[in-house]
Amino acid sequence: MDGTLTVPVIDFAAMYKAVLGEDEYKRIRAENPSGVDILHHIEKWSPDKQQEAYQIIADFEKQGLDRLQIMPGAAELCGFLDAKKIRRGLITRNVNETVDLFHQRFGMMFSPALSRELRPYKPNPAPLLHICSTWDVQPNEVMMVGDSLKDDASVACGKQGAVTCLLDEKGRYSSQDFANLDLKADFKVSSLNEVHSLLKSNFDLTP
Repeated sequence: MDGTLTVPVIDFAAMYKAVLGEDEYKRIRAENPSGVDILHHIEKWSPDKQQEAYQIIADFEKQGLDRLQIMPGAAELCGFLDAKKIRRGLITRNVNETVDLFHQRFGMMFSPALSRELRPYKPNPAPLLHICSTWDVQPNEVMMVGDSLKDDASVACGKQGAVTCLLDEKGRYSSQDFANLDLKADFKVSSLNEVHSLLKSNFDLTP
């Protein structure tokens, strides 16, 4: 959701520092310039320490709920998909509460809508395969749109045969930090508004 369907409102750097500590965050960030996977990192911790970390993350997420904003182009894209009778699902590492609020506030329903309560969560491909199974389709019959090469566009879906589309609104993935990543999306857009023409130009959308 954050950065794809909704405008990012969480200060992830501050959240990671609160969970990891300033020095540990800097160390991990230096080793992983393309991004820190905080949820997978804390899975290695003791249960008590994990619980404390999850609470910090939950507190940051709750602070962001009041500022939840729809990403420009999201409503129009959903309208286009509805007109073409194309189903849409949601895979997020947010919690169910945030997904429910998104559905209620913006009226755009996604089904299935899988939150991080369903393990394993992305970038594991299990959520994508779950949606394919629910829809009774093959992975190469779906497109995954996401704003993260590591979490969305390539690892979770590309290796399973799905079509992948990277939403890179600010040109983040043009930087040197990502030059050597062995992760590529099939398509790249700078806004959700571009997905309409991408779909019409490259795929048979006949219901």
